[in-house]
Formats: sequence, structure tokens, C-alpha cells
Amino acid sequence: MTSTRLALMFPGQGAQRPGMGLPWHRTPGWSVVAEVSEAAGRDMESLLLDAGTETLRRTDNAQLTTFTLALVALTELRHQHPLAAFPGACAGHSLGEYSALVAAGILDPQDAVRLIVARGAAMQSACERAEGAMAAILGLDTAGAQHVVDAIHADGGQVWVANLNSPQQTVIAGLAADVERCSRAAERAGAAKVVALTVGGAFHTPLMAEAVEPFAAALATARFMPGHSAVVSNVDARAHRGGPHWAELLRHQLTAPVRWSDTLHTLTTELACDRLMEIGPGRTLTGLAKATVPRVPRDTFSDPQTSLAPAPAA
Repeated sequence: MTSTRLALMFPGQGAQRPGMGLPWHRTPGWSVVAEVSEAAGRDMESLLLDAGTETLRRTDNAQLTTFTLALVALTELRHQHPLAAFPGACAGHSLGEYSALVAAGILDPQDAVRLIVARGAAMQSACERAEGAMAAILGLDTAGAQHVVDAIHADGGQVWVANLNSPQQTVIAGLAADVERCSRAAERAGAAKVVALTVGGAFHTPLMAEAVEPFAAALATARFMPGHSAVVSNVDARAHRGGPHWAELLRHQLTAPVRWSDTLHTLTTELACDRLMEIGPGRTLTGLAKATVPRVPRDTFSDPQTSLAPAPAA
């Protein structure tokens, strides 16, 4: 690992898949699973090894499993490469922000688990009150996607921009029927493709407002430490050190869009990180980095056998 400024990135909900713990089962990092199970009061080993697609699709299960595997991967990465313990900066997409806060030393893993349990339960409850959906608009720039959303809004639709992922990928969310209407309108506006996401609700929109109050009660009990690395927040794409202000950022994150494209620019420009590494299940963030900051080398640590030779810039 030769980068002088390594940024660690952590995926969010949607990265989970059946059997995703199998490659890690006999690694030193797997010890984390028992610790998370105790803190969460859940059998995380069974969820990571045996759970099916429908079980993992539930918001509360998806969040816990994705976080747990990210923590396993982070622990294994630090076992193999101790320099990863002190990254130049961290960031996480939605749920992944909790992994980033742990990696930066701002949030204790046990507190993170308790917050994720509370967050998942509050969001699952909100999902059950409204039939929400999400879809990724591909091949249409941010302004074009926003224009389509605004038009549906003007026609009485409940749909919003939820993730600003890259210059050519915007995720929309809202009531299922309105997301469908917006998807068709995006295709007519020139989108190359619109992909429905297999999630349980309309995350990062006002439809999650009912989750805010119960989750705020959990946030009030968490301790946000000074930490050793900055974390770029989803809600404002700015670098933040540790401190109690993170409670408000995480509360606001429930209903605010994820500014991921701007986050990548903050990591690589303002914070001068010259290498990006995605840690945990999947390669989604690596792909978004290629589309957004193509000249910055990137790696994915999603398997314990991953080679960490320098990645090509494009």
C-alpha cells in the first residue's frame, strides 16, 4: 500500500447478498461477528452465511449485515496492512457512514451497532407506513434528472432525488407509483437506462421523517469521540472531525440526499487523498469513483484474497 493519502470508502444498504460472509468465515477478522451479535442481540453469523434474499432485503437485516461485513473486512485489512488503521480520510454511502465513523475512531463499534439497530428498526417502521421505492437513473446528468423530478412534483407526485452518485447516475425515491412515473419520464428525457433498486423503502426522502424522532433518542446516548481521521458527511459533502455535531448530521441523513459525487471530490481535492479503497461487500463505490474521479487510483477490498497492487487510473 503505497499511497500517502489513503481514503477508505464503505458501501451502504443494497450491497448485501446471500452467503456474503462465506469468503471471510475463517479469517482473523471474523471474530468481529461474535462481538456484533452480542451488541445487536442477533445471530449475525447465520445472517451472513445462511440468510436468503428476502430475509436480507428487510431494511433492519440489510443494514446490520452490510455493516458487520464491512467491519470484518476493515479488521482483516488492518491485520494485513497496519497502515490502514490511520487513513487520510473516510466516507461511507448512507449506512456506510457508520463504518466510516468507526474506521476514523469517531464512533465506538458497540455504539455503532446500537445506532444501526435503532436506525434499522425506525426505518423499517417508516417503510411499512408508505409503499416506497427507489430507482437509479443512468446516463442522464444531474440537472436533467432533477428537472424530471421537479416535473413530477409539479404534477402532485411524491418523488425526490435521494442519491447524487456520479455525474451520470442519480437515484430517485418516493411512493412506488410516482417513482415508476418518474422512471418513464427519465427515459423519455434521454436516460440510457433506469434500474429499479431492490430496497424496502424510499430512503433519504421526507417519507423517512417518521424515523427521525425514534432514532434521535438513540443518537442522544451515543458518544462521538475526537477520532484520528476526518469523515466526509453525506448531507453536506464536507469533511468533519469527531464531536457531538455528528448526532445532528446522522439525524439529518435519514431524510436528506446522499451527495456522493461531491463527497468523492472532497476526498480527492480538498483532502488530497490520492488513492481510494472500497471496503466491504460489492464494488459499487469503486464504479462510482471511476465515473466521477477517473484519474484517482482505486481498489476494492471485498474478499480476503484481494490483491492490493495499485489499481489503474481508468
